[in-house]
Amino acid sequence: MKLLTETHSEHIRGILSCFDRIVIQGSLHPLCYAQGMTSFLNKREIRIFDFKQFAQPFRDTLIQNAQQIARENNLEIEYIRKKNFRKEDRIAEIIKKRGNHPGLVHIFSAPELCTAYEPWHDKEAKRSFLRPGTGKCLHYYFYFIHDVLGLCYVRVPTWIPFRLQIYFNGHNYLATHLRKRKINYQLLDNTFVDIDNFEKAQEIANQFDVERLHQILDDLAKKYCPVIDTLQLNYHWTIMQLEYATDIVFFQKEYLQDMYDTLTRTAIHTVKPEHIATFLGKKLHGNYQDEMGNRFDTRIQGTRIKHTMGDSSLKMYDKFGTILRIETTTNNVSSFEHYREVVHRDGTREMKVAHVKKGIYSLSSLSEVFRLVNHRYLEFISTIDDKRVGILNLNRISKNVVEKNHTYKGFNFFSDYDNRIFLTIARGEYNLRGFRNKDLRTRLRENTTHTICRVLKRLRLHGLIKKITHSYRYYLTTLGRQVIATGLKLKELFIIPQLATQG
Repeated sequence: MKLLTETHSEHIRGILSCFDRIVIQGSLHPLCYAQGMTSFLNKREIRIFDFKQFAQPFRDTLIQNAQQIARENNLEIEYIRKKNFRKEDRIAEIIKKRGNHPGLVHIFSAPELCTAYEPWHDKEAKRSFLRPGTGKCLHYYFYFIHDVLGLCYVRVPTWIPFRLQIYFNGHNYLATHLRKRKINYQLLDNTFVDIDNFEKAQEIANQFDVERLHQILDDLAKKYCPVIDTLQLNYHWTIMQLEYATDIVFFQKEYLQDMYDTLTRTAIHTVKPEHIATFLGKKLHGNYQDEMGNRFDTRIQGTRIKHTMGDSSLKMYDKFGTILRIETTTNNVSSFEHYREVVHRDGTREMKVAHVKKGIYSLSSLSEVFRLVNHRYLEFISTIDDKRVGILNLNRISKNVVEKNHTYKGFNFFSDYDNRIFLTIARGEYNLRGFRNKDLRTRLRENTTHTICRVLKRLRLHGLIKKITHSYRYYLTTLGRQVIATGLKLKELFIIPQLATQG
């Protein structure tokens, strides 16, 4: 079956996948945890109970630095007093007046929660140390337009451990590189509504320069948090929040809306927890307790459907009525897995599927991981869009197949046993590693090894699975994913409800 992007290609202006919102966190080692901060003070022969006196001069330095930057740029630091104040709206007003040329835009200040340490003395152990806790300190938000990253902000707390937060948008980053290559584009609200050369833009998006980003982050830290020079420490940069968007840009609003209504109405009722796990390439087990579900919202820019699993989500928008956006979002990149080198404690190295590291150098791998998440969802909604081909494929797999005088019966979505097979092989944890005979036996406990072998043979002959070369693992084919998704949707959304009304 063709993807939606192929079926409607003559109505599509272009397709682009790239990072959207990126929030990086900077931590100073060893100040970022209580034991490390204690060791830092001990090595410098500073009393634990003098911690506040030690920290106060750094606070004063950061306040003076913010005031000096404001004076140099003829700005006043705006103190935020309202709880529901939207900094983004204020920044948009200022940029509308000043223009979008590089430079400092505005500075906010506000008292906010932060990591804090409390001096403590253990009478039994006869030693003093710092205990972790939370407190409040003054934070500065420096908003500026960077010549590479576009609109950014740096959030600077004025109290140790000075954990920085830096935001930028991948679409603004891409826009900078398009300008350098003299490729015309139209960017509206972090969305490309048109690009002269979508293919070239995708090539540039795929070549995200993490080493250059690292250098920029270090420069920003030195400028807005100059106390690191006194402390003689450097920041370690990790990914705090990440969004990756696939935009399908249509020529006409009316054409997308006719299709989009069907996609959202069907998806909100069809997508089950096991499907969300499959899209995200994650494992759904019986002990899973985090948030999971679907939600449909109407927003100013358009409507949105959101599928959530713990710290991650998958969303579909109709931005400005002409753009179909599929977007993967996470607050924990380590919840995803990919194939990489793993260094064990004994120093040995091994290539295996492992959790993604949180460091910024994982951005290159995450772009591919998230691209596949968006692609799996695109495959899913394509089955909704093209029912005719889906039904033909369903008829194909329902027929018996004969091989070497042995008959292997077709599959029936109304058979409880066949339905359980489909739900098992479509589980999210099998997306990356595939599945084995043993995996199916743990889910279909009443079956023997020989019975499962015959099930695998049925699935292979009907083209639903394929064996991984030189292994005992199998994976779903494109036909398999499409047929299972289409069959389950037809059964749950149309056939069963229709039969129920006949009672």
